[in-house]
Amino acid sequence: MKKETTSNLRKDIDSDINVKTFQHWLDNLDSASRECFKTVADDTYTRNRGDLNAKFIGNDGRNICVDDWVNAVYPKPNHLKVLLHEINEMQEDIRKLREDIENFAVKRDAGVARIAQMQKELRGTIAQVDSFVSSKDRKGLLLAGADRALRELTSVFKDDPIEGPLSEAGMSIWAKIQFEE
Repeated sequence: MKKETTSNLRKDIDSDINVKTFQHWLDNLDSASRECFKTVADDTYTRNRGDLNAKFIGNDGRNICVDDWVNAVYPKPNHLKVLLHEINEMQEDIRKLREDIENFAVKRDAGVARIAQMQKELRGTIAQVDSFVSSKDRKGLLLAGADRALRELTSVFKDDPIEGPLSEAGMSIWAKIQFEE
């Protein structure tokens, strides 16, 4: 077999193992935690939120297992990839229009006006990509900080009578942060 075929086969096998490993862990959760995780996995488009939620409810495994399971059970469209492809297509369209203007296939005044309009659309799409990426990064950082703070609180009050109520309050805070936009 070709090297590429072997590595793709290995990747598929690893992915299947990761999915089964995470599914086994998920099946052993209590029903409330399991349903909470499934809701988050279904509703979110970012990998970080699923990984953090799994860690918060007790998964000590690898993030790749969570990612492979989410991709297998709740496949997500890759909006960033679509936007980046759209940017490349817009740049190519602008380049072709410039060539057409130089070759006198398009009148200069109409072509220049159209290029200005296309560049404005291109800048808007680039701004949309920046917004998309920064909002994902901001939410991931917020959740990572909240996860760390709640874990530290839990470890400080371990084996203390306040541990149970603190854990419940932490779950409440986590749920609120999860669904804020």
